[in-house]
Amino acid sequence: KCQDCGKSFTERGNLLCHQRIHTKEKPFICTTCGKSFTWCSSLITHRRIHTNERPYACSHCGKTFQRRPHLKYKCEHCGKVFTCGSNLNRHRRIHTGEKPFKC
Repeated sequence: KCQDCGKSFTERGNLLCHQRIHTKEKPFICTTCGKSFTWCSSLITHRRIHTNERPYACSHCGKTFQRRPHLKYKCEHCGKVFTCGSNLNRHRRIHTGEKPFKC
């Protein structure tokens, strides 16, 4: 149990990681710029700034991003992700067969 906020954990390792919130400990340091982070995952995401890695791509337009949250619109039928809702709506027609425009 956390002595600072009372939150309970089933594993000691999770408690130790949680305590960084209170201690402001930032043990993960970027070797390129020296910026430090509380979580390893934050450092991994940060490194993409230096490497220009963009592992997440929009299924519709191919635009790439460093972070998954930029792909906000996910198709509930097939899982493809899009950067804007209108592209998702257009894509859904593949599954529904909707043809909103007449010849």
